[in-house]
Amino acid sequence: MRPRRIQDGFTLIEMLIVVTLIGILISIAVPSYRQSVLRARESVLRENLYILRSTIDQFTLDKKRAPASLDELVTEGYLRALPRDITSSPDTWQVEYEDVYLAADQTQTGITNVRSGSDAISTEGTPYSSW
Repeated sequence: MRPRRIQDGFTLIEMLIVVTLIGILISIAVPSYRQSVLRARESVLRENLYILRSTIDQFTLDKKRAPASLDELVTEGYLRALPRDITSSPDTWQVEYEDVYLAADQTQTGITNVRSGSDAISTEGTPYSSW
């Protein structure tokens, strides 16, 4: 009787082929993943800008004066916390002050608009600070 040889495991060539295929799949998936993460962050920025602008308008109409700072929106209970800018910090928002009255009975001016403090360019080709 001849002893039977049992083959356990994979050969080196089989392992190299599998590792190569996994590398090719990862190289295809990573750019797509990064792009989807960036688009999600841009979507969050748009939503945060909408919320901040709506809250500024609501504060102005309720209090008959514009907020003096973004922190005032939090202390007066209009926001739980300042949302984060695309820079991942709530401290980089750029506020715009104007002498425009939103309501006829408004007594003071203050913040009328808010923009991102990032100098980066969006996937649309426009700077985030212009949104």
